[in-house]
Amino acid sequence: MLLDPFHPYPTQPLIPMSEVKIFAGSNSIDLAQKIAKSYGKKLGDLTLSRFSDGEMSPSFDESIRGCTVFIIQSTNPPSDNLLELCLLIDAAKRASAYKVCAVIPYFGYARQDRKDRPRVSIAAKLIANMLTSAGADRIMACDLHAGQIQGFFDIPLDHLNGSAIFAPYLSTLRLNDMIFAAPDMGGVARARSFAKHFEVEMVVCDKHRKRANEIASMVVIGDVTDKDVVIVDDICDTGGTLAKSAGLLKEKGAKSIRALITHPVLSGNAYETIQNSVLEELVVCDTIPIKEGYSKIKVISTDQLFATTIRNAFENKSINSLFMRSRMANKK
Repeated sequence: MLLDPFHPYPTQPLIPMSEVKIFAGSNSIDLAQKIAKSYGKKLGDLTLSRFSDGEMSPSFDESIRGCTVFIIQSTNPPSDNLLELCLLIDAAKRASAYKVCAVIPYFGYARQDRKDRPRVSIAAKLIANMLTSAGADRIMACDLHAGQIQGFFDIPLDHLNGSAIFAPYLSTLRLNDMIFAAPDMGGVARARSFAKHFEVEMVVCDKHRKRANEIASMVVIGDVTDKDVVIVDDICDTGGTLAKSAGLLKEKGAKSIRALITHPVLSGNAYETIQNSVLEELVVCDTIPIKEGYSKIKVISTDQLFATTIRNAFENKSINSLFMRSRMANKK
């Protein structure tokens, strides 16, 4: 016990501040190593064992008692990676971690955020419930497909924006006739924020789908003649929409076309589709591991963005300065 000269009664010793520990799920080891290095910490040790039937059994190989634990795991493909993340969260809580934050660079099932037809699941809400039930105290994610997913959680969620990474990159290109394009009506707000930041115009590629990943028709709303078009979106899955948008913009007279996509899902023949398209380049983040050897695909790391957010969250500081809109306000 400690004696305080201003109080006659013994006082309890001060409890030391919680320590940060960063761990990686099996799907995000490379990105987690970069984040830990940017933060200034060594990545924590854990083991993911599997039974012969495929059951996962994760365990932490060091004490995390009283620590603030950040577990980094993108959920693509979603099934095993999501379950692994939930098991890691549960293991951390049972190991007496002070707080557990799930850092999910790419949040799987985010495209299923509402009932768009009868008798379907709202998968994004179900995943939010699963993560909360597993014991997560906080979520960090980047460019959720729909902003309203933040409301599916009853715990704090830090929703980061890929524009904080893409805007500085675009500035280095010095495109004199730049214009932004939304590949569909759902991406208008994202394209508008870029256009407002760079003080240029924007256009919209309006598409009609037959079914998932299959487009029936598309038209361009706006003039792109002799313009350097930049398509911005959150996800590139099969690459069909992106390639068709680029081809249509080229037919309408665009001088050059490039795309900024946060999450490179790139399923099926997406790599070949992008490589054979009229795109100058496809710039993506490293929220999902991708194949190498494709000249048109350029990767920009999110490690500094997540490392800064982790530090600010741990130190109870604002993350507002990490958003492009904050920089716009500071410019005025």
